[in-house]
Amino acid sequence: MVISHHIADGTLHVRILHELHVTDRAAAALQIESLVHVHRPAQVTVELPSRSPSPMTFSALARARRMCQSLGIPLTATGPGERVPLPLFGHEDGAAGPRPMEHGARRDH
Repeated sequence: MVISHHIADGTLHVRILHELHVTDRAAAALQIESLVHVHRPAQVTVELPSRSPSPMTFSALARARRMCQSLGIPLTATGPGERVPLPLFGHEDGAAGPRPMEHGARRDH
């Protein structure tokens, strides 16, 4: 098992139990995706196994984030045992947020 989860107040809380490797990163991302599709939470919180995730853990987190973003579900990440979300993918204070695109189409055509 690579993740654990619980749902409280409309939030899906996912904990990645250990740093992921090539052999289990897809499984973790698929499990998170399945939970989101089954439970349709208002938001998702992912607790990482460390404050400096491995590239494979980060890859699974990025895949889950893209999927949640496509569904309009906010995703936040925290370090182990923390409540305050970590900044994700350039979303530090003052950074511009993502802009929705029409049907996922590129704008440069």
